[in-house]
Amino acid sequence: MNAFLRKAIASVLLVSFWVPGSIRAAGMVPETPVVVLDEGVGEAGINVFNSESHPALLHTSVEDVPQDTESLLLLTPPVARVEPGATQRVRFILRSAQPLKTERLKRVIFEGIAPQDSTGKAQVSLSVRQNIPVILRPANLPVDREPWKHLVWSRQGTDIQVRNPSPYVVRLGHSVTLLPGQREMDLGRTYVLPGEQLSLSGTPDPSHAPLQVRLFPVTTYGFAIAHFDAPLVTD
Repeated sequence: MNAFLRKAIASVLLVSFWVPGSIRAAGMVPETPVVVLDEGVGEAGINVFNSESHPALLHTSVEDVPQDTESLLLLTPPVARVEPGATQRVRFILRSAQPLKTERLKRVIFEGIAPQDSTGKAQVSLSVRQNIPVILRPANLPVDREPWKHLVWSRQGTDIQVRNPSPYVVRLGHSVTLLPGQREMDLGRTYVLPGEQLSLSGTPDPSHAPLQVRLFPVTTYGFAIAHFDAPLVTD
């Protein structure tokens, strides 16, 4: 038996001895894959469904993206007991001191926490998190169903960059493909904020001069688009 296999078996045995009771997971399921809050309304809400066969505590929290840490949202309730098969409405209230000039991106985390076992048996309750985006939309900003078309893709030597000159948050797949050549480049994340410029990681295929960028966008409401081919400008 090799050393790797011995270590793997030892790890499994250690976990088995450490967990004396049962392990179970609690799941809270939001009704939509994204929350959109219109500044003109001032708030938004979402229903969260308890898919488990037992009551659970729903813990909700707002998380900033690293590029935008301004506190803009209040939520209620932060904690609520939800019966099995029932739903809980969670409200989000905008608290910006100034009118929004562009769309803003936050994240919301829904976590179900299972109650302790009433029999007194030891157990480990694993909570299941749902982490979805929240898009804050300025009051007078027109709806754009294809915001990814505003992205400007450029090449300088072997460097590929993308710039978002629009007021819209653009969500897309983690990587894009250079055409021709089918060379993948990594964006580093799945969104481009208004006014941002990002450099992609990867090396273009030297045997093919890329002319287009194939990206895989996601609509504001969370629906994936097959693909979109954008022109690549050479600086």
